Amino acid sequence: MIDLEVIIKKALDMGFTVASKLDCYTINLMPEVRDMCAANKCNMYNKNWACPPGCGSLEECRDKIKNYKVGIIVQTVGELEDSMDFESMQEIEERHSKIFMKFSDELKKEYDSVLSLGAGCCQKCSKCSYPDAPCRYPERAVSSMEAYGMLVSQVCSDNNVKYYYGPNTLAYTGCFLIE
Repeated sequence: MIDLEVIIKKALDMGFTVASKLDCYTINLMPEVRDMCAANKCNMYNKNWACPPGCGSLEECRDKIKNYKVGIIVQTVGELEDSMDFESMQEIEERHSKIFMKFSDELKKEYDSVLSLGAGCCQKCSKCSYPDAPCRYPERAVSSMEAYGMLVSQVCSDNNVKYYYGPNTLAYTGCFLIE
């Protein structure tokens, strides 16, 4: 049996600002979110195995998550001096990514099946092998929630987790689905 309270406590102890239960039945994969990916504002569309289309179609993503019944949402929230404080934004992102990968590894040691969905594209390799060769680290590659078609603000709202923490704050959000 999966004890979410224990997992949530471990996530908080590891350094996440927020960790909360995720009801997998609230996950809605939306073509509109995938369309935002296709607009390629992050310059990763069609360039990374963990981003669309490399991470699979919306149907393939739906098939990957359909057997998960429980999960947790995690966030790293930080403060900015102002809306142009890119240095702090990068520090918060790096802190979130480091904690996220460490926690993902811990969960994978304890549970048979864990799907880790992070914030932003996979950065395991300095240059992704997509599309010329298979992913070098498929067990460590992390797609974003958006890559799977999730509107993060909606997932947070549907699970009673804040998405916006006020002016001059930034929250990176990810989730772990556990079977």
